[in-house]
Amino acid sequence: MKTMLNVALPKGRLGEKVYSMFEKAGYPCPSIKENNRKLIFENEEAGVRYFWVKPSDVAIYVERGAADIGVAGKDILLEYEPDIYELLDLGFGKCRMAVAAKKDFHDDKSRTLKVATKFSNIAGNYYRAKGRDIDIIHLNGSIEIAPILGLSDVIVDIVETGTTLKENDLVVYDTVVPISARLISNKASYKFKSQQIDELSKNLEKLLEEQA
Repeated sequence: MKTMLNVALPKGRLGEKVYSMFEKAGYPCPSIKENNRKLIFENEEAGVRYFWVKPSDVAIYVERGAADIGVAGKDILLEYEPDIYELLDLGFGKCRMAVAAKKDFHDDKSRTLKVATKFSNIAGNYYRAKGRDIDIIHLNGSIEIAPILGLSDVIVDIVETGTTLKENDLVVYDTVVPISARLISNKASYKFKSQQIDELSKNLEKLLEEQA
């Protein structure tokens, strides 16, 4: 019997896209397409076991070895800095981490800049590199409202189309980092299942080249 490769997939649209890519690369699991509430699916023949988890939890499952590999956004990897290997940029789920503020914003360097964000680590690293003194306000909900109500001067958040910013009269001032989906691996798994993981990674890479 093949050694099973445990794969953590992010729930939702991104996960469906990832699964379809894995399927094309030779790792199908038909039961995953059935309309049920199951979270774990396996195909012994293909030597693969998939499970759905919350996108922000993928890296935790991989880091702690519950999954051998998984797919996580670069934003999650930069924010939580999990101890994993990043194997491949899958090139989708593209967006960017950006600094946005009201149109009339002017950065007064003589005072501490108030930054509202869900991504405290990314924002902290970004402004530290600039030598800018900041006060981070960690929020979990709609970040866009913070500068409008005067809670913060700027926000650091993920921007896809920029529609939400426009609707709230905010503009992007700077791009912090481009974001896309990455294939990641548990470090111990990579040692013990390197052949399988490398093969899967190469198949995905080939697929990406064909689609390019």
